[in-house]
Amino acid sequence: MEEKVLDLLEEICEDDVVREDLDINLFEEDLMDSLAFTELLVGIEENFGIVISPSEVERNDVETPNKIIALIKARS
Repeated sequence: MEEKVLDLLEEICEDDVVREDLDINLFEEDLMDSLAFTELLVGIEENFGIVISPSEVERNDVETPNKIIALIKARS
């Protein structure tokens, strides 16, 4: 599952740094913006069958690969 999440993040962020540092802040490093955030939520739904509304999560809930992985684990 983690590998799938990292594949998704690498595709959305267009950078493999998301694999090297799982605690990198995706927003501060300009790897993710609001459009990419929406792509992430769609990707999570398509890959894991987990529907997350943008209003359900705050930016700091999904700012690092580790936090995104933890969110998906919690919803699985």
